Amino acid sequence: MEHFNKEFCLEIAGDYACFTRPEFKVERVSYDVITPSAMRAIFESIFWKPAIKWIPTKIEVLSPFGKHVSVRRNEVGVCASTRTKEVFIEDARQQKASQLLKDVHYRIYAELEFIPVDQRPVYQRPPEGTTDENPGKYYGIFERRARKGQTFNHPYLGCREFSCSTIRLVDNPEIEERPVAESCDFGYMLFDMDFSDEENISPMFFKANMDCGVIQIPRKDSEEVMQ
Repeated sequence: MEHFNKEFCLEIAGDYACFTRPEFKVERVSYDVITPSAMRAIFESIFWKPAIKWIPTKIEVLSPFGKHVSVRRNEVGVCASTRTKEVFIEDARQQKASQLLKDVHYRIYAELEFIPVDQRPVYQRPPEGTTDENPGKYYGIFERRARKGQTFNHPYLGCREFSCSTIRLVDNPEIEERPVAESCDFGYMLFDMDFSDEENISPMFFKANMDCGVIQIPRKDSEEVMQ
């Protein structure tokens, strides 16, 4: 069945956000705007199934960007796992400085791509005889969940402690508030992580340019995305 991906738009806002730059190894320093991977996580928090994937396409910045604030936070410096002994938080606590964004407000766009049954791993395919596998089914589920505010986990802005104070499905972005009338070259920004090789998970980057408040996001297979 031939079909086209459907693009959805969400308006999001929050008091604080931290879209961490991976080149800083110790302290957390945020990019000036939301990253595509953080956008994908917000859409997936509302709806995700093995039958779909989200493709971020565009960011519209609605409030003055780059409003930074520095804070100190207590973090745990080790990770608990089955291969290590128990973790005592008081012994592993570290105080680190973080440079966060304040008062962020965006419209984010992403396409919902339907994955045909024969292109999914065998363990993710529906039972034989299922007849309702079509893109419209999943478009409708997302729209209903987004309008009702239903989520699998509350959407957050980079770090889980910075939750979205506003999240709204936008039907007609053309009649909504205009993006900021500013342009900027943000340089190379984290696009997402490449999980195609589980033994060698690597970051991907793209050149982020904002034109009158709008950042266009390239496709994953584009030459603009680099590893």
